[in-house]
Amino acid sequence: MDEGFDLAMMLASRICHDLISPVGAIGNGVELLGMTGLAGSPELTLVGDSVKNAEARIKFFRIAFGQADANQSVGEREIASTLADYYAASKTTLLWPPTGPVARQDLRAIFLSLLCLETELAFGGTVDVMGTSGESWVMTARAERTRGEEPAWAAMAARSREGLSPAMLQFALLPLALDALDRTLRVARDDTEITIAF
Repeated sequence: MDEGFDLAMMLASRICHDLISPVGAIGNGVELLGMTGLAGSPELTLVGDSVKNAEARIKFFRIAFGQADANQSVGEREIASTLADYYAASKTTLLWPPTGPVARQDLRAIFLSLLCLETELAFGGTVDVMGTSGESWVMTARAERTRGEEPAWAAMAARSREGLSPAMLQFALLPLALDALDRTLRVARDDTEITIAF
């Protein structure tokens, strides 16, 4: 395991762990305010929606960017809940079949792949996920048009960080996550369809 990659994953896990409790407390506060007659007010609705969005992103990012031991797995219900919350307000439709538990290292690579595909689907689209834990996975994104983030894909293929902004971090991390799995990354792209497989 690359020591820098492992340290980055530990840092992400720490940040997500420390953020989820105060964000959850804000959510509890919003629920209590709702019981005082403020339920349905635009202000409370805005805060409530923002809290739900923050919680969803923290849960997703904790898996995508966090530490993952080889013997850990994530249950089907937790995966479905995390994905449903994360994509609730998205223009992207995710097709995730029931898969049972998924090895956490596999899931980290899948979530990083989804973030790469999400970057291209700024105008909306669908992502179809197929695979079996511990074996192989294929994520296929389809849209009428994609953003064409050629520099990000080129950086990933070259295993380089050159030209990547913080918003494109997933393109640098996915190859490292697959190194931990001893898997080979395969990418196929055209104007309307992108496939990531490993």
